[in-house]
Order: sequence, then structure tokens, then C-alpha cells
Amino acid sequence: MTSDSWPKELRVSKDKRTLTVTFNDGIAGVLPAEMLRVLSPSAEVQGHGPGQKVTVPGKRNVAIAAMTPTGNYAVRIAFDDGHDTGIFTWTYLRTLTSDGAALFAAYEQELSAKGLTRGPELRGQGEGAR
Repeated sequence: MTSDSWPKELRVSKDKRTLTVTFNDGIAGVLPAEMLRVLSPSAEVQGHGPGQKVTVPGKRNVAIAAMTPTGNYAVRIAFDDGHDTGIFTWTYLRTLTSDGAALFAAYEQELSAKGLTRGPELRGQGEGAR
């Protein structure tokens, strides 16, 4: 992605489960809320340094609660599970648009290796891991 590329449209679906991003150069993608949540660029997910990344389970049913512009370079996405610290730069959204499937597949492998699931578990509505 060049520095001349930016989203010309960000559209949250009616059910709040996907974000459609269309860039000024015509590239577009549909990003599931679950993927955005578990791959959030926040320190809560990515950690504060090497080796601190967290594998976030139980977010299969998460939805986008709100989006707030951050300067002219990013958007802060809040989710209905209370997570709201991820600032998604245009560059990161473009990466998720092009490489999201591979990144999400790697996330699913991490879950499996750690004995975790996309859940939420059958304990009751809304009781998945945060």
C-alpha cells in the first residue's frame, strides 16, 4: 500500500458483523468483526513487546458497536464485548483486506494449539472469554 491509499468508504453491515472497506484505488474487502476483534492492533491484544501477543478466544459472535475517526489516518473500532482500544490505521486495514484470510487462519491454528475455541462456550449467552 502506498501512502496515497486511503479508505474512501467504511460501511458497517446492518447486523454489525462485518466492515466493508473500499480504498481510493478501487481495492475493497469485507472484514468480519470477529477478525477485527481478535487481530486488533491494541496493546491488549498485541502486547507491549515481542512475545506478548495474546490469543483471544470466544469472539465468534462479537459485533462492531461503534467507529470513531482518529485524525486522518485511522479509525478506532469499539466492539460489543467492551474492547475499544484498537486504532486501525489505513495501512493496517489494507493489510487485513489483502492478508486477512491468512492471518485469521494462523489465529485459528493458535487457538487449536492452545486448546481454545472461537466460542463462546455453551455455558450461556455472553459468557465467552473476554
